[in-house]
Amino acid sequence: MTLPFDSRPARDESTLQGVLDKVVFANEENAWSVVRLVVSGRRDPVTAVGNLLGTQPGETLRLTGTWVQDPKYGRQFKVASYQTVAPGTVAGMEKYLGSGLIRGIGKALAGRLVQAFGLETLDVIENQPERLREVEGIGPQRSTSIQRAWVEQRDIKEVMVFLQSHGVSTHFAIKVYKAYGAQAVRVVRENPFRLAIDIHGIGFKTADAIATSLGIAPTAPQRIEAGTLHLLGEAADRGHVHLPRAELLEAATRLLDAEGWRVDQALTALGEAGQVVVEPLPAAPGDAAEAAISLKPLHAAETGIAIRLRALLVQPPLPMEIDVDRALDWFEKQERLSLAGEQRQAIRSGLTRKVLVITGGPGTGKTTLVRGIVRILEKKGQKVLLAAPTGRAAKRLSEATGGEATTLHRLLEFNAQTRGFDRNRERPLTADLLIVDEVSMLDTVLAYHLLRAVPDEGRLILVGDVDQLPSVGPGRILADLIRSDAVEVVRLTEIFRQAERSLIVVNAHRINEGLMPVLESVDSDGDFFFFERREPEEVVETICQLVARRIPAGFKLDPVEHIQVLTPRNRGPLGTEALNARLRDLLNPTGASVTRGGQTLRVGDKVMQVRNNYDLEVFNGDIGRVTRIEEEEQIVHVLVDGRSVAYDFTALDELVLSYACSIHKSQGSEYPCVVIPLHTTHYLMLQRNLLYTAITRAKRLAILVGEERALRIAVGNRKVKPRHTRLAERLRE
Repeated sequence: MTLPFDSRPARDESTLQGVLDKVVFANEENAWSVVRLVVSGRRDPVTAVGNLLGTQPGETLRLTGTWVQDPKYGRQFKVASYQTVAPGTVAGMEKYLGSGLIRGIGKALAGRLVQAFGLETLDVIENQPERLREVEGIGPQRSTSIQRAWVEQRDIKEVMVFLQSHGVSTHFAIKVYKAYGAQAVRVVRENPFRLAIDIHGIGFKTADAIATSLGIAPTAPQRIEAGTLHLLGEAADRGHVHLPRAELLEAATRLLDAEGWRVDQALTALGEAGQVVVEPLPAAPGDAAEAAISLKPLHAAETGIAIRLRALLVQPPLPMEIDVDRALDWFEKQERLSLAGEQRQAIRSGLTRKVLVITGGPGTGKTTLVRGIVRILEKKGQKVLLAAPTGRAAKRLSEATGGEATTLHRLLEFNAQTRGFDRNRERPLTADLLIVDEVSMLDTVLAYHLLRAVPDEGRLILVGDVDQLPSVGPGRILADLIRSDAVEVVRLTEIFRQAERSLIVVNAHRINEGLMPVLESVDSDGDFFFFERREPEEVVETICQLVARRIPAGFKLDPVEHIQVLTPRNRGPLGTEALNARLRDLLNPTGASVTRGGQTLRVGDKVMQVRNNYDLEVFNGDIGRVTRIEEEEQIVHVLVDGRSVAYDFTALDELVLSYACSIHKSQGSEYPCVVIPLHTTHYLMLQRNLLYTAITRAKRLAILVGEERALRIAVGNRKVKPRHTRLAERLRE
């Protein structure tokens, strides 16, 4: 039988039929493949080249094309189109099924299936799946899953051919199919712009290219609306809650080559559809009127934060009889310490205020304050909840306070089925006090859901370092709360004696004040070092030596678990991509691996999640280790915060190597040792708050490698890219 995997010829050409023996090369981006075919009557295998991505060893292929003489590789068959024909031999059928084509069928099971059904095996799988139970090891559930996997593979092949015909990388085919099912091709034909919204990795430009090839006009309203939503989404990725209308119009004109009136028309339509909000902005006398354009969910979140905070501030807390001075004396005795004046005042505020913000740099005693508040209130029988945005930050909070801290997503009980939080206004948290640490990481949407879950009678303390980088997501919650003057703020500035011995702490504060750090001699036994290196290649070599040999030998730190390279950017010779490739070759050179979407993951690799995946309960910035790869089931197991997470092969583009990661992605984490490359090739990223954030991630050892000139530039550059937010203004209204 001829299988429905047909890439039809454009014209009459030579035909060639044979069994695919080996895939020599396959480019997932453009589908160009080099394969070897065993052809009846020919002594040696035939080399065929062309669009053959997705074909599997054991398949019988009927190729249409022409013979060519390659000057380097000799005679080849250049494929214009192909059909897949059911394998014509039992051996071919066994190789075909055992190639990994169908999830759940490996080489051993393929042999048993072919032994039972011979050349009818594919027909049995597709049309008589109940017969599969005749084979040892296959029950009702497995027979159903095998048939489903076969049907999926057939439909995915159709999506693959369609995407390739429109110039889209075929490794997206499975994701497109999983999003839209058997209707995938129809959905994309009707509205290709949905791809940019629904499929991770496909952007507006790719969707726009498909739309053009499908004949959608450049001025079509659906294109202008999709482009406008794309620009607002990109702005959110850069941290903005809204864009000023003038800025949006300029970007839309550049991206879409469309007149301003068409973009205004699109905004009106999107507003009526409830997708965006257009809000007038206050204008100075004589200035033109301006408006803020927001995606509807971000506008609802920011306004919701302001409304909820104001409501909390007017609610009285539950009555609590406590002699604060006596409680402070008790805590000092328990901890065998003497609190400074500002610390006593901060704990007093924490015990009595409805909403409180505590901010300060490293070594200023934030942890001591939190521990004091928790211990005093628990002694009084109060219920205190502790949370942080990430698993690592929550673990650190637990260790510091002796309490049980959790991530905000778990605290708020995220529900993967409803894609919402089960803790909300209708079902608030049960607590007298909620303390949230690392609030600089908190974005607008998560802050909104957090505040919705705080009970009216409860109290809230937000702790963080306002001088660190703002959240990866949209907003600048901590900075805006402080700027609003709507809530009481405790600013901790004094570095305590035990912290003064650490150059990590001292230098972090010096950098924050615009002063050059104290650079230790490399022969010292201190905790802060600077290695001067001029050329990028020298920086890379020094980092590799430090991570692989010198730090593990000198400080007894594991190079993968305890050392984190933090770099300002992803691209370039000192970016995360280049450094990860070098470090993986040194630290994890061999082992079982899988390659998908141009990326190879290996058992033992250190990896990072790069987007929120609510189904798997892993979030942007989570770090894990690859523990196992199941080729037959097409699953990669990753240990994240002590929990094993099973990734389908199609979700592997959500993981990146993380021997080195960006400074922004390191927020909320602490590592025994950080190594930071600094070079003038990073010029645009050499900023004070970026360097400050990187150094404050180090717990035991911070090492800078690079140019002193680059270090001076970073220390002197206090420019911070502004974010378009209105939370502070809303809180003042």
